[in-house]
Amino acid sequence: MNNILIKPVITEKQTKITDKFPNRFGFIVAKSANKLQIKSEVEKMYGVTVERVNTQNYIGKLKTRNTTKGVVQGIQGRNKRAVVFLKNGDAIDLYNHI
Repeated sequence: MNNILIKPVITEKQTKITDKFPNRFGFIVAKSANKLQIKSEVEKMYGVTVERVNTQNYIGKLKTRNTTKGVVQGIQGRNKRAVVFLKNGDAIDLYNHI
């Protein structure tokens, strides 16, 4: 069960969602993790009660760039994200756990 939570998602979009709904937090998780493992890991690591977990698999975008040696193609990183819904009144201070 180690390395299920890779890192929290701290982007402008996720911060707006957390400001509007204070009980929703996003994490990048291991690709093999399921919702029950994510729930237990968040509860154990942050000491909160998780009501629900939504997961999303992000596929990497194909990127192309022109260089002096020709056209180079690559793929951005793929990851799995989880949005965790906490019980009302619970909160996570992500900036102290980074």
